[in-house]
Amino acid sequence: MIKRSSISEVEASVVTATLAVDTDGEGLVEITRDVARFAADVGAREGAVFLYLRHTSASLTIQENADPDVRTDLVAALRRLAPSDAPWVHDVEGPDDMPGHVKAMLTGVSLHVPVIDGALALGTWQGIYLIEHRTRPHRREVIVQFIGSRG
Repeated sequence: MIKRSSISEVEASVVTATLAVDTDGEGLVEITRDVARFAADVGAREGAVFLYLRHTSASLTIQENADPDVRTDLVAALRRLAPSDAPWVHDVEGPDDMPGHVKAMLTGVSLHVPVIDGALALGTWQGIYLIEHRTRPHRREVIVQFIGSRG
């Protein structure tokens, strides 16, 4: 049997900001603290934070934030799934561009995280990451939006 908590309704606000993230090239950049700071700054109480990445060769994910080896292995797995030395047709921006598009398609460019009693409802070992799929550094933009009650 599935038990459901009581349903409550609140007046909702919508607050939006843009987070600029500088990457060092391929890899995962944790943005959990930045997103939590945004939620705190806007007085988020109950609702959700939505994140949308405005790029096609980078992505967003929620992943383990305790052991850095997980991030190393995730990058290695994505390289195996979309290697830069595959016979890609689209190569105008370099050999890492098309694999970046494939990796972004596989991992996605948007997330949502519930906010409960003013805190991000992430699990104990979860962190929010921007994944840079290109080999050289980039500045990436994440639209961060809170929808819900503020206090």
